[in-house]
Amino acid sequence: MTTSAEGQTHAANKELSPKAFQLIAVKVLGTERYKPEDVIRAAGLELGRTVHEDNFQDAARVLGDTGAFTSVAYRFEYAPEGTTLELQVQDAPSFVPARFDNLVWFSDQELNEKLHARVPLFNGKLPVTGKLPDDLSEALQGLVDEKKIPGRIDFTRVAQGEGPTEAFVFSVTGPHITVRNIEFRSATAAELPQLEAASRRLQGTEYSRSAFLTQADKSFLPTYQEQGYLKSRFGEPEAKVVQNDPNDTLVDITLPVVAGKQYTLTSIEFSGDKAFPKETLRNLVHLQVGQPANVKQLRQDLEAIKQLYGTHGYVDVRIDPAPQINELESSVGYVVNLKEGEVFKMGDLEILGVDSQTGGRLQNLWTLRSGDIYDSSYAPRFVAQALKQVLTTGEWNTDLQETPNRKDKTVDVTLRFDPKQ
Repeated sequence: MTTSAEGQTHAANKELSPKAFQLIAVKVLGTERYKPEDVIRAAGLELGRTVHEDNFQDAARVLGDTGAFTSVAYRFEYAPEGTTLELQVQDAPSFVPARFDNLVWFSDQELNEKLHARVPLFNGKLPVTGKLPDDLSEALQGLVDEKKIPGRIDFTRVAQGEGPTEAFVFSVTGPHITVRNIEFRSATAAELPQLEAASRRLQGTEYSRSAFLTQADKSFLPTYQEQGYLKSRFGEPEAKVVQNDPNDTLVDITLPVVAGKQYTLTSIEFSGDKAFPKETLRNLVHLQVGQPANVKQLRQDLEAIKQLYGTHGYVDVRIDPAPQINELESSVGYVVNLKEGEVFKMGDLEILGVDSQTGGRLQNLWTLRSGDIYDSSYAPRFVAQALKQVLTTGEWNTDLQETPNRKDKTVDVTLRFDPKQ
């Protein structure tokens, strides 16, 4: 951040009356992100106050430290009627959203309003550099302290791997916040029973907005995807405090549902398939043309195809369904792209956890020999067979590990059998 200054005096300072040092006007230029009054308030300037150049230097430094501006310049003039100041700023290039994860005692609108009153340069987003995120954290701490909530405010930067900051997430640690009930806004009567049944798994869990949304996608989206609502999504969950003890808070969650269009399946085609006839693959697909595009069923069908490939040594098969959406007709067809890879063979077998005699019997029972084409369904079937024919006394914990060796195209198998205590 760069700072520059230009000062002018109407006469020697000693010739000016005290009134000349009263700030009577501040003009803000250069920002497209902020209102002038917010910049002035953030700088700590107040009309009618007695000012000197040191005050303007301090104001420029405060603005620069926020990270909201890449440069701050000021120009001032003393005159008999008072002092005028001009601030020339340049907005920083990178701002990202501020998200509030579990501050359930405030609505988002309330938080934004209260925080803007305390941190004038906060308008929902924060610069990726500077101390404005710390200022916001302090303001949030003040809000929870006023409500006598025994918690500490922290924030984290959200990024993809080593990529740039994508958001700041603020949360409070200390209070135990638990989900009581979940309400689905805009869900139809036909959808509610399945949604409510799935929601029971989240009752009694610790609440945070980010974790809840992740779980909602896993638990509730299948209800819509099974019916062909391919672009269904959920809005921001709204938490309402229904019981608030010093260390325990119960909340009811309202989750807005945006179902979107319902899409009908028009076709499923295969590309890149060589190992099996297309008819064999189609017979594993239960999704019906002309019916709603059931994404859950499609995933199950593609998993069955992957398992078929695995039984013939195609350990590295990749299956990628590419949707071809027709928005005008609300329909979708899929091209299933297959990258079959090479055929793997059986490598080494290692059996652990049993004595040598039992291990020998298990080795003899294993019929998939080294060099045979690997069958990914064989090892699980072998475990069930071993428990019935060899490990017939007591109960056993089993662990199966398959290790592909891509250099020599083999799969080593390690089986461990441990008696349950």
